Amino acid sequence: MPKFNKKKDGGLPAISTASLPDIVFMLLFFFMVVTVMREDNKLVKNKLPDANQVEKLDKKNPISYIYMGEPSSGYINNSSSESENLKVDRIQLNDKLASLEEIAIFISSERAALREETVPFLTVSLKVDKNTNMGIVDDVKQELRKVNALKINYTTGQKEDVLSNMN
Repeated sequence: MPKFNKKKDGGLPAISTASLPDIVFMLLFFFMVVTVMREDNKLVKNKLPDANQVEKLDKKNPISYIYMGEPSSGYINNSSSESENLKVDRIQLNDKLASLEEIAIFISSERAALREETVPFLTVSLKVDKNTNMGIVDDVKQELRKVNALKINYTTGQKEDVLSNMN
């Protein structure tokens, strides 16, 4: 009768890491697909005026946005001077309301964040509400001239062509 020998316990087998790169890439693709790039929170009303002859900006050049309009209904400030003037047009730089004096600081910080060779191509895009007083737009343009930010673009909505709808 044969004798059965017990195998000696050699410990736990090594963990296979062959599928680990597959798992890492699946997670990477998952997060790339479900991640939403954050846009600026609009603190001012921004219904853009319509235009029928518009051109798209070149995405290769750096663009800084300045929003102008009256504060949106979600914006509440507890200071008494602010609450009295809620209907006054305001300026938004990135995610905060700003004054005219802060435009120079904003442009210099935008230029500092760019590579040196792209600084001359910086375009300032003004997103102005269609009901905004043109006085504040002129004041912003004067401040931009002081800091030599001369490439200015007005962002508009595209107006439907009336003649194309007749056919």
